[in-house]
Amino acid sequence: MENYLVFVLIASITILSPGPGVILTLTNAISYGVRGAIGGILGIAFGTFIVAGISATSLGVILATSSVAFTVMKYIGAAYLIYLGIKLWNSPVKTIEESENSKKAKRLLFLEGLTMQLTNPKAVFFFMSIFPQFVDFTKDYNNQFVIFVITYSSLVVLIHFIYAYLAKSSRKWLSSQKGGKAVNRFGGGTFVFFGIGLASASK
Repeated sequence: MENYLVFVLIASITILSPGPGVILTLTNAISYGVRGAIGGILGIAFGTFIVAGISATSLGVILATSSVAFTVMKYIGAAYLIYLGIKLWNSPVKTIEESENSKKAKRLLFLEGLTMQLTNPKAVFFFMSIFPQFVDFTKDYNNQFVIFVITYSSLVVLIHFIYAYLAKSSRKWLSSQKGGKAVNRFGGGTFVFFGIGLASASK
């Protein structure tokens, strides 16, 4: 565990880098506030636990070695991102009052975050490529694995909360017709961009 701090640094940079999860958190925070964005953030974090577990099992090996399995997961993930992008692009601008009272949206945020993480095969490969570089195989593997997963998931929650609070500071303008439309177009276009990028990715 001598390189634990290095792992934290690499994980933090990875999470901070703009990606589908960050865009989802920003748009949720703008539409539903920081409290409303909690569901999506926890969904992404919980998905991290599952993806990390998969990376430690034979399924992770299959995804890493089977072109068919990789391709199936890749297109499922890409399709979901593109779906979210089109949905956001065409969404009406929500006012602050409408957003805070949207119970249906709050129920779905966790599932959206979870699904996004589970359908991204690159997340599996991240754990499979990063963990071995920091694990001391002369010591208990399970304990180290749990520490790394909890650390990464905790960083996901912390960093995404920071993003959510930053989005909150501009929420009033961004929930206006002009600002809201710009956010929907930017967020939707970004989701589609990531979806197309994932679909064209190779191992």
